[in-house]
Amino acid sequence: MKILVTGAAGQLGAELCGLLGNDAIGVDIDTLDLTDRPAVCKTLAQLKPAVVVNCAAYTRVDRAESEPAMCRAVNATAVEHLAEACGLLDCPLVQISTDYVFGGPPGPRQPHREDEPTAPQGVYARTKLEGERAAARHAKHLIVRTCGLYARPSHEQAHNFVKTILRLARSRDTLRVVADQHCTPSYVPHVARAVLFLAGVDRAAPAPWGIYHVTNRGATTWYAVASEIVRLAGYKTTVEAITTAEYPLPAPRPAYSVLDTTAYDRLGGPAMPDWKAALAEYFLELKRLPGP
Repeated sequence: MKILVTGAAGQLGAELCGLLGNDAIGVDIDTLDLTDRPAVCKTLAQLKPAVVVNCAAYTRVDRAESEPAMCRAVNATAVEHLAEACGLLDCPLVQISTDYVFGGPPGPRQPHREDEPTAPQGVYARTKLEGERAAARHAKHLIVRTCGLYARPSHEQAHNFVKTILRLARSRDTLRVVADQHCTPSYVPHVARAVLFLAGVDRAAPAPWGIYHVTNRGATTWYAVASEIVRLAGYKTTVEAITTAEYPLPAPRPAYSVLDTTAYDRLGGPAMPDWKAALAEYFLELKRLPGP
């Protein structure tokens, strides 16, 4: 089974390619421009993948506010092209999406289900929802929403919250981190295994078509995550809790974007550990890496 993985140089794409080994066909912007419709249709027709997993995305959330056309081209138009090509091949399309589609004002503290109304705020969030809708126009679609991905520490090119906190904690006595944004950051190896399970790799069939939420378990805040990172690293850095209003950014962030993973759990896929256990796993691997 040949699986086409777009965004293969990114955090999730690279992990998927590693897990798939020789079954992976990894492409990135240097080998296939997904915004080029003829190129996408021609390439997929030649490769004839059994499944396409679209990990490619414009994820620079704040820059997206000043680059809306580019963000929409990658997050929405490119998905239209993939959905069209998958339709011609009659192969499944797995579209990776985000908790940011639930970016509305603070509400009841209950994890969001897949069938709840969305409320994206900002260019990034709106274009990711547009991408979901483009993928859903292809009958054989799986939309996987996840949150705050952080790759293995061995992925040197990865940019994520964990690496940022570690870098800052090494050089600062105090870190100020928002404590009023509720979410569940997720470890890429866990999410990747779940994606392959949903796609039906090494199984008789994929999951029923539709939307699935896949994150590590539990709910937390960026402040709590940063505090746990500093503790696990053994740093003496003080982490101070602040509000979103005290750290203004160009793009709005969801106040509450914890995702309900019941639909995924009922399928009996690979277990998703608690977010603290996932961080501990990250640090175990970090300790195994050779020093500088």
